[in-house]
Amino acid sequence: MDYLQHTTYLDHGSASIQNLIQEFKKDTLTNLEKAIGIYLKIRDGWRYNPYNISLDEKKYVASAIAQKEEGHCVDKAILLTACLRGLGIPARIRLAKVTNHIAVDRLMERFGSNVLTPHGMVDVHLNGKWIKATPAFNKELCEKCNVTPLEFDGENDSVFQEFNSEGAIFMEYMEDYGHFEDVPLAFMIQNLKDNYPDVFIDENGVVEYRF
Repeated sequence: MDYLQHTTYLDHGSASIQNLIQEFKKDTLTNLEKAIGIYLKIRDGWRYNPYNISLDEKKYVASAIAQKEEGHCVDKAILLTACLRGLGIPARIRLAKVTNHIAVDRLMERFGSNVLTPHGMVDVHLNGKWIKATPAFNKELCEKCNVTPLEFDGENDSVFQEFNSEGAIFMEYMEDYGHFEDVPLAFMIQNLKDNYPDVFIDENGVVEYRF
């Protein structure tokens, strides 16, 4: 598996994704420079919003996400994966379960828990090895939460910030669900139903957040 394929969800051949990555399609840039550049563009170009969740399959196509102004961690992981593949850099989606210790009151109100699942990130293949990249939190939001923005250097895993700027616990990983070649929609739907049985409803085969 080379993890470069164009798929239904990771449609990097689409006009939306090609326009997004056009500035990085230069022979003068190394794959490392391209990966860092598109990571920063997606991290800060789409506001992080974990409260608007739908598992309508049409909303998980990378070209559709590219036309939005915000997204949750899985949205941004899908977008980054598609863009990296479009630049000829192998990439795959990775999902996990995390706990959040910031804005817990709002999470408890919406989801009845401070557990976030599935949390999305990206495995990037650079210089002969797989490296984790997490573009979820945009710089502006990090500043509001008193957390240093998560950087990606293309050499070391970039996951969630464990502590905020004052040394308090910010995020913890509970479980790693592994990596996926494409968007694992069936797995994600079941994961949401199992973890938030009173929050999501299934109507006509489409799982939606119950507001």
